[in-house]
Amino acid sequence: MGGGLVDDGGARLIFGCMGLGGGWGTGPLEAAHVKAAHEAVDAALEAGIRDFDHADIYAHGKAEAAFGRVLAERPGLRDRIRLQTKCGIRLPVPDKVGQYDSSREWILAQAEASLDRLGTEHVETLLIHRPDPLARPEEIAEAFLQLKEAGKVGRLGVSNMSAQQMRWLQSALPETLAANQLEMSLHRSGWLESSVLVNHDDAAEIGFPHGTVEYCQAEGIELQAWGALAQGRYSGAPGTAETGSDAAAAALVAALAEDKGCAPEAIVLGWLLRHPARIRPVLGTSNPGRIKASGEAKRVAESMSRHEWYSLWVAARGRALP
Repeated sequence: MGGGLVDDGGARLIFGCMGLGGGWGTGPLEAAHVKAAHEAVDAALEAGIRDFDHADIYAHGKAEAAFGRVLAERPGLRDRIRLQTKCGIRLPVPDKVGQYDSSREWILAQAEASLDRLGTEHVETLLIHRPDPLARPEEIAEAFLQLKEAGKVGRLGVSNMSAQQMRWLQSALPETLAANQLEMSLHRSGWLESSVLVNHDDAAEIGFPHGTVEYCQAEGIELQAWGALAQGRYSGAPGTAETGSDAAAAALVAALAEDKGCAPEAIVLGWLLRHPARIRPVLGTSNPGRIKASGEAKRVAESMSRHEWYSLWVAARGRALP
């Protein structure tokens, strides 16, 4: 396998490993799944990506296991990349509903299980995957500090949390949260709408908690955008962008891609990178071609004008700004 770091064009991108491991079926990890993981990792490295995002539940653990096989078969790779994983979701099993669990015991157990599947002694960052209404900040902090002192986890972050939830958790932590991973894209733009619709009747329709992006910026908490490629709706995914605002935005993405000499994926990601919050898009695709195409996003962001950025947003939202 290859995998040299060609350039740093994708340095702000994160490869999301949810698609590895052969999907969410309960069957065993197969050789074909490991081969596909090698190919995806090669594409990510070629695009300049050094950060890889996991979760204990992805493909019922097979995503981490597949990546662990890649690391085992490529000595030296672990020292050239950064890993993060998430815990805190219990998938449904017979006689038990799906639930969230940020208890000390669950965090410790799942972190150990992830390290075992990945075949590594530590991860740079551990994220709490979803807010748990039964969580106690001091328990989360205790689990994190135990893992950190053992050299198994570098920093603690969160996913899908509001500013108030982060403040609540931060009250028990001795250091600033590393990151907050949220759904953010040209399609899912509530993170923008919540800001511009302040003092506007339409604000009630926005589910995104206002002030979250601003809080992260003020506190130095990295913003990571999952779903950044919007499931390919603006870059040719079958059955998407056929009518309405999706079609208009896809047409504009295609036109800008032709003008800038890049793939549509780079336009969609470049739009996120153009925002001053220094958002880090998480690529949810495991298609090597789409991963490589994303490596141009930094160049696109640097060349994207204010007019182009707003034009994309307005096209995707389907109506003029208030």
